[in-house]
Amino acid sequence: MALQRVVKPKTQRGKRFLESREPKIFENTKQCMFVKGGNTSQTVTQLLKEFCQLKKTHSVMYKRKNILRPFEDETPLKSDASLFMFGSHSKKRPNNIVLGRLFDHHILDMIELGIDSFKSMSEFEGPKCPVGTKPCLMFAGEQFDTDPELKRLKNMLIDFFRGEVVKNIRLQGLEHVVMVTVVDGKILVRNYRIILKKSGSRVPRVELDEMGPSVDFSVRRTKIASDDLYKRALKKPKTSTIKKRKNISKDAFGSQLGRVHMQKQDLANLQTRKMKALKRKPAAKGDDQEGGGKRAKSDDETVNT
Repeated sequence: MALQRVVKPKTQRGKRFLESREPKIFENTKQCMFVKGGNTSQTVTQLLKEFCQLKKTHSVMYKRKNILRPFEDETPLKSDASLFMFGSHSKKRPNNIVLGRLFDHHILDMIELGIDSFKSMSEFEGPKCPVGTKPCLMFAGEQFDTDPELKRLKNMLIDFFRGEVVKNIRLQGLEHVVMVTVVDGKILVRNYRIILKKSGSRVPRVELDEMGPSVDFSVRRTKIASDDLYKRALKKPKTSTIKKRKNISKDAFGSQLGRVHMQKQDLANLQTRKMKALKRKPAAKGDDQEGGGKRAKSDDETVNT
């Protein structure tokens, strides 16, 4: 019987690769890779660049062209990134975009979208949102709740744009709005910049200024994961759910703070420390005592014997 030898990595690159393959209790922020096909148009290339800019710090843009067909062959798309956007252009499918997700280094689901109209950021005047801004996502349309394909597309777009998971959000930090609307089977994606103005009260007046990109998509092909595979992808380990402990919290520095509840104490019977300096001295024998007692004789009352 031969024992399998465990080979430890000898380089930092090999160590990072093995750590990336291991399952993690808490999921990292999802990275997205933007891939250009063998033939792309100017519209597809510009859309990939601007969507990569919206997801900056969590995106990777591949500059070289890759002759891929995601719906026919899934093997070349395997990567450490959790999301991907593939752009191509052909006579049969002009201005084509494939948006997909990966699970366990395999493709989970994909949706192919056709670009009907596109307006770049450069076509809109005014300032843009800074890089790394967490957007506010809004979806309009009943089909997002009734159609299973659009329902999955909504979930995919939330994964694509949400960025890092945060506990608290500052009001002035809301600067970017992504509006997705379904109209007559088309997916309309609009990007707005939030402007807060004075309103005479504590709540500011909110105005939206379109900053681009502005895209109209139409759904072409879909490849949705089965219910069992999708349920397995959403499964969370038991160790990730942290039970809330009463009267215990942490401050900004990570120090653990606790609150202790005690019963009401009777301070009358409180035993203090005994000290000689605080101890009462007994009264002198010759001193007068209250309530009757012997009084010392004065000099006039002394009798010579």
